[in-house]
Amino acid sequence: MCTTMSALAATSMVNVPSVAEPFSAAPCALTRTAAHHSEGLDTWNTAYPRPTRSLDAVMLFLSFPDSHPLTTPAELTADHFPATSRFFEQASYGRFTLRPHALRQWFRMPRPSTAYGIRRDWTVAHRSAYLQDALSVTDRHVDFSRYDIVYFVADPDAPGVDSDATKVVNLDRPLRADGADIHRVVTVFENHPPDRLVLAHETGHVFDLPDLYHRPVDGKGDWDTHVGDWDLMGSQFALAPDLFGWHKWKLGWLEPRQVRCVQEAGPVRLTLEPLGAGPGTPATGAAGAPSFGLGRGAKLAVVRTGPDGVLAFEARGPVGNDTRSCRQGVLVYKVRSGTPSGRGPIEVVDAHPHTEACWADSVYPPLADAPVALGESFTVPGESVRVEVEGRTASGAWTVRISTE
Repeated sequence: MCTTMSALAATSMVNVPSVAEPFSAAPCALTRTAAHHSEGLDTWNTAYPRPTRSLDAVMLFLSFPDSHPLTTPAELTADHFPATSRFFEQASYGRFTLRPHALRQWFRMPRPSTAYGIRRDWTVAHRSAYLQDALSVTDRHVDFSRYDIVYFVADPDAPGVDSDATKVVNLDRPLRADGADIHRVVTVFENHPPDRLVLAHETGHVFDLPDLYHRPVDGKGDWDTHVGDWDLMGSQFALAPDLFGWHKWKLGWLEPRQVRCVQEAGPVRLTLEPLGAGPGTPATGAAGAPSFGLGRGAKLAVVRTGPDGVLAFEARGPVGNDTRSCRQGVLVYKVRSGTPSGRGPIEVVDAHPHTEACWADSVYPPLADAPVALGESFTVPGESVRVEVEGRTASGAWTVRISTE
């Protein structure tokens, strides 16, 4: 039923030709590599479900003989839904719906919670035993072939449950149930209430998105130095957790005409709509800020910097999933398709390296004011690329001038 497992995702490549795109976007589509959760997006890794349609997720609740649950499955479901579905509905501009199916009962595991060695970097043997038992006690009650995503939620008050252990387990050899292969499982060990948007972060891994935080070797120090508040895959506590435009392009939520590949020498003027605003999903602005419901214009500008690297430009502000954002303007970041998850595949470029912002709320204040603000210009260090934010249109879009040499 359960076979050898690994914490590394499948890296098999699929030979699918890239599709030519308008606006010359294709030359900026980095090639997907064997790196774990590669940021290449010329092809889709079919080992992962692509969220361009409605997907069904089953949520199952596990109790243990050494603890009596102090919460109910309904309470734990409400910890994560509808917030998780709403995040993806907004981020995808209504193109993707995550449909949760939460069972309203506890499933008793055969061993005490302390027997599974649950922790952030738990052993393959312990993880394998946990998943074997979880599938064994739930299989006769659930038709797993009906679901695209599996969430196993542990009793948060059991003595052996470590809230730091929540993660996606990727399987070298899939579990088999009801005639279906289960290639990955989200194991949830969160406290009640949980970390903000933690399930949305873990679900992002199910869609082949990488961790964007920096994990210190000794576990000490700051984890948010790569992207700060600017993407959910960096931190679920972020003030502006909407997914980067690059990720939205990768997931299929941006149309080709919404991506502009800047190849021309010299200055290019373009208009970027706020990343968080989109048709079909009314955006809610912060107090005193405009609320945009824009069309399908450009959301992302890209400059190729090498075989496996680009610079990306997008307009961020207090709209959509980013209503708590600290600053607004044009955000610049580097993307590398050959850098694996957790090693910095995306790095935000700080347009204000000598200042910080939002000390009380930001996960990393040095990057909280990273965007290039209205009326400012900025040359990307180490690159012959300059961006100027010239103005805003009546609808709230940003007019930008990008110069390359």
